[in-house]
Amino acid sequence: MKLSEIKKHLTTAEAVNFKLPTGGYVPEHFHVTEVGLVTKHFIDCGGTERLEKTVNFQLWDANDFEHRLKPQKLAKIIALSENKLGIGDLEIEVEYQSDTIGKYDLHFNGKDFLLVSKQTACLASDSCGIPLSKQKVQLTGLQTADQSCCTPGSGCC
Repeated sequence: MKLSEIKKHLTTAEAVNFKLPTGGYVPEHFHVTEVGLVTKHFIDCGGTERLEKTVNFQLWDANDFEHRLKPQKLAKIIALSENKLGIGDLEIEVEYQSDTIGKYDLHFNGKDFLLVSKQTACLASDSCGIPLSKQKVQLTGLQTADQSCCTPGSGCC
């Protein structure tokens, strides 16, 4: 989800709920402790230089159980971050504490914001020799034992 999309959803949302991939929710007393611009400048395993920029939201649940972040308040935090940090309309990545800091993509289902698990991937699979997809073999094309040259009496040994 891009920053413009969350801002649009916040104008009509009744609450700010983040649903985890497990089906549970981030506790409703969470805080957005950071909205930031993250720049990742790196070389992939194929030697290609890459530059990625994302907007980072960090969620944290504290022990102030009466805290509730309203959609309008989150919209103000986003606007302040855009103004102070010069953030553009970038993809959002959400950090949330589980066993370690988890990073998630963000989607919206019409009611809740969904934290979607991210996966690592090779960005240079063509350079690494990784096939794009697993080769499919038709089982009907395989020889059966009685067609093999190595059956008893075939003379192959």
